[in-house]
Amino acid sequence: MKNSFKIHKKAYAWIAVGVFASVLGLTAAESVDRLFPRPLGTTLSAQADAATEARGLPDFVSLAKKLTPVVVNVSTTQAIEAERSGGPGSPFQPGDPRGEFWRRFFGGPGPRGPSRQRSLGSGFIIDRDGSILTNNHVVENAQKITVKLSDGRDFEAKVIGRDPKTDIAIIKIDAKGDLPIAPLGDSDRLEVGEWVMAIGNPFGLDSTVTSGIVSAKGRHIGAGPYDNFIQTDASINPGNSGGPLINLRGEVVGINTAIFSQSGGNIGIGFATPINSAKEIVPELKSKGKITRGWLGVSIQSVTPDLANTLGLEKSRGALVAEVLKNGPAERAGIKVGDVIVDFDGTEIKDSNELPAIVARTRPDKQARVKLLRDKKELSIPVTVGELKETEVVASAPGEKGELGLTVQRVTPEIAESLGLDRSQGGLVITSVESGSPADEAGLRQGDVIVEVDRKPVRDVGDFRKALANVKKDQRILFLVRREGASVFVTLKR
Repeated sequence: MKNSFKIHKKAYAWIAVGVFASVLGLTAAESVDRLFPRPLGTTLSAQADAATEARGLPDFVSLAKKLTPVVVNVSTTQAIEAERSGGPGSPFQPGDPRGEFWRRFFGGPGPRGPSRQRSLGSGFIIDRDGSILTNNHVVENAQKITVKLSDGRDFEAKVIGRDPKTDIAIIKIDAKGDLPIAPLGDSDRLEVGEWVMAIGNPFGLDSTVTSGIVSAKGRHIGAGPYDNFIQTDASINPGNSGGPLINLRGEVVGINTAIFSQSGGNIGIGFATPINSAKEIVPELKSKGKITRGWLGVSIQSVTPDLANTLGLEKSRGALVAEVLKNGPAERAGIKVGDVIVDFDGTEIKDSNELPAIVARTRPDKQARVKLLRDKKELSIPVTVGELKETEVVASAPGEKGELGLTVQRVTPEIAESLGLDRSQGGLVITSVESGSPADEAGLRQGDVIVEVDRKPVRDVGDFRKALANVKKDQRILFLVRREGASVFVTLKR
């Protein structure tokens, strides 16, 4: 009886499993597999394949086989001159003569001699004539460019066209025989969360494939005036630059460009230039070697909530004009510093980052209409778009920083010359900023030249003190400063 009872207990257990399975709509075999997992190495391949297909998981194997042949290794040799810069904290680039002025007062390293630098990047073939799309920074200043195909062949390449502003370049090799071509997709159709794959040569490791998703679109990371990056968590490392970002349809949707990392390695935040941005300029790059863009002749910045409140705007929108260049299209049309551009030629400007790209795509000499806000009134001004031409800090005795936490000195003709300013411009140069002070928190820097305070010109310390005297406690002050050749508005709470 005791044995019989044990058998009945086992039977009841199996009956219970069967009933439970029937309730869940499972087969007995599935129930056993789920309740009593099989040892590792035993799989139901047919069921696994069916499950994969049902879930729509990406087939990276086929994508890699199809797209790897279009990706190339780009290696360059460059000659660089390691010149003395302005020293620690200098606002000037190496080679800028103004850096010497800064270095004499703030210290810095001595000059060094020339050296040769080798770098690696990636690219992908876009035409059977041997045209290859890559990043401008991969081939910039290169004395020699070598391209290695996936089949092992090496070719010397020449630059056909470069566009530093979008970091896009086209190089070309003279390869005989049919070359595989990368199909170009539509980056505007990309969705956040969509699977993507990157192929490149990180750290010189040929034909490395990584995968991830689109983390965000329209990212602005301060890389240039036409920032509009795809953010992805697909692993991108040094050497991936210029390689393709590919969607599940096997189309190139981006050019891997940059990583965000303090260590220099991948941390899951990479950026790619949308392929649509490249497709717009490729024909002109191939035919002319450079890009012709529209030009408005203004420096702009975002309208933050603080700036919107200071300027009397209902909400943050548009592009705030921080500087109007002399004899430029904007000055001739009557646009002024402090205007907020909210529409350009029928396209609404929601954010300042949108304006440069829209103006750049406008044909030079075209008459466009600009809608702007000035003194809380909306104006509509016609402007004839120009053509964008390629490249058209200080010592003082310490003073009392005061409640704002900054020390200033009048810009003398000698200081103006050292900073590359107009000798007659005037203004006050910031000689020091106290850490943690209101000036520091507002983003003011040593070397900034204060031009206006609360929309009033400042030419000397007297003007500065007078302007501050009219500002009540806890009220925000609007500064217009010159920084590294550009103008920028800054708000500071007293």
